[in-house]
Parts: sequence; structure tokens; C-alpha cells
Amino acid sequence: MIYIALSIITAYLVGAIPTAYIFGRILKGIDIREYGSGNVGATNVVRAVGKIPGIIVLAIDFLKGVAVVTVIPPNIQRFFPEAAGSQAYGFIYILAGAAAIAGHIWPVFLKFKGGKGVATSAGVMAGLSPWILLAGLGIWAVVFSIWKYVSLASVVAAVALPVLAVLAGKKLDFIIFCAVLCLVGVCTHRSNIKRLIQGTEGRIVKVKKS
Repeated sequence: MIYIALSIITAYLVGAIPTAYIFGRILKGIDIREYGSGNVGATNVVRAVGKIPGIIVLAIDFLKGVAVVTVIPPNIQRFFPEAAGSQAYGFIYILAGAAAIAGHIWPVFLKFKGGKGVATSAGVMAGLSPWILLAGLGIWAVVFSIWKYVSLASVVAAVALPVLAVLAGKKLDFIIFCAVLCLVGVCTHRSNIKRLIQGTEGRIVKVKKS
């Protein structure tokens, strides 16, 4: 169906906008992929460009996720009024969110090598289920405050998503979506998990030795 295809393509292209790469080029004339962890995301921008640019990149990547699930589906219905009566219409929100996250992780503009999709996933969740996002952020904050690893906090929060969806009594399609996000989150952090096990993962916040 054309409205589903348009939703997925548009959401993917929005998600694929390489915010971290653009900021690295504009502010320091560098390819962010050649610095720090090599990741095209906000955390690496903080390391390679600066804290403020990193926060801005984080906000933009988050808003990309929010936009694709709050702007695209209603406009699809506007141009294709018959879509609202389709059984598949209810899945457009989830499909658009998934496409945006995929766009951030595998952006066509950077030969399909992008970031880990954490901020964009958070934005999608904010548009679909703000309460689950807040619970996930709470878990992220607790883990980060204790161990000071962004990657560890992100992985734990990702693993918690399907559990939170079940506890919140969400429908099966949303629970499956959260489970897929969990798997993607763990897979995109494989190198971080390996470094965590080896004790070589870098922290943004330096921990003072007692």
C-alpha cells in the first residue's frame, strides 16, 4: 500500500540525517567516524567536538524520533483519508518509528554506517509511550549514576523496554516492537559490551580513584 511505503521511506530518510557527522564537519572540519569511538552519535560528539554540540546533537536525534511518529502518520491520513479505515493503519506509527531508528543506525547518506540509535529510539518511544520512556530513562539514569558508562546504561535500558511494555499492559505488537528494539540495542553495542568485559570502555565522566 502506497501510504505505508511513503511512511516508511519518509521516516527512514528523516532518521538517516547524520546529525553527528554534520556537526563534526561544520564545527571542527572533522569526520566524526575517525575520532573517539568512531560512532556517529551524540556521545562521540561530546568526546571529539564538545559538550554543548553533543547535547544539541542528542536533542536533534531525539526530535527525529518524535517527529516521525507524531507528524508523518497524521499527514499520511490527511493525504490518504482511506488509510484511516485500513487495518494496517494502526501499524504505521510503529513502522515509521522502526524505519527512523533503522535510518539512524544504517543511514544511506553514510554508506549505511551510522550511530547506535539510542536517542532516536528514545524519541520514538516518547511519541508512542511517554511513560515507558520515562521509566526507561529512570533506569538509564540509575545505571549511569552508579557506573558512569553511557553504553552500559543504554544496554540495560534497552533490555528493560519489553519488560516495561509487558508491565504496562501494552498490546502484543508494541511489546514485540520493544523486544526488537532491545535486540537491536544490544547488537549495536556489541563492541561496547566487549570493552566493558575487558575493562577498556571509556567513560564520559571521569571517576576519581579513592
